[in-house]
Amino acid sequence: RDLVVLHSLLADRHAFDPVLPQLAEKHRVTLFNLPGFHGSEPTPLALLDAYVARIEDGFEEFKIAKDAILIGNGFGGTVALAFALAHPERIARLVLSDAAATFPEDGRQQFAAMAEKVKTGGLGAIAEIAAKRVFSPGYLAAHPEKIEERKAVLLGIDPKAFHAACEILQKADLIPLLTHLKVPTLVVCGEFDQATPPALNKQIADKVAGAKYVELAGGGHCPPLEQPDEFVKAIKEFVGL
Repeated sequence: RDLVVLHSLLADRHAFDPVLPQLAEKHRVTLFNLPGFHGSEPTPLALLDAYVARIEDGFEEFKIAKDAILIGNGFGGTVALAFALAHPERIARLVLSDAAATFPEDGRQQFAAMAEKVKTGGLGAIAEIAAKRVFSPGYLAAHPEKIEERKAVLLGIDPKAFHAACEILQKADLIPLLTHLKVPTLVVCGEFDQATPPALNKQIADKVAGAKYVELAGGGHCPPLEQPDEFVKAIKEFVGL
């Protein structure tokens, strides 16, 4: 069975490497690089619909079956949610990890601030900010070297694509559409996610009919990277591992 993965704004497809062996035991796993990230061609317009269209192209190119499972983390989760709303016939199940359907004003301002830092100092300028948004405080305290790891990942992103993604996240508001989503949905969130806090994830689970919500104790924004065993346990039954 096909399983497709979309990564976060501050990560890449390799963020799922720690859980890839378990996912691939019973599934054909396809990991997309989002437009403009790590060699993928950017979209001409900073529009969520343009990202959805690119994912649709990917489904066609890789012949993804219509009973596929779609997993999205962070920005990839927002894109995955938009894709599920636009093309519910293309997937059978949806897993959103630390994702938001919309952001409050303070969250939008944080994306604007990151974009401005990138404009003046390049993507390396937000390495520390990125690390603090990707990982929980406790994990980062124990692994300070992760700041340099984030820097290396960020330098593989086209700055224009990063700006486009930040602009999309500032404007996105999928809340009015959530009650129309009929795809079975699981929402997973780290307890200490500073990028998309639990309240934003619960907002999705509360509005999507039949959606389930799982919170990972002590976790941050990217559970597959920080808490791979806990993440697999949380999605195991839902995705059929």
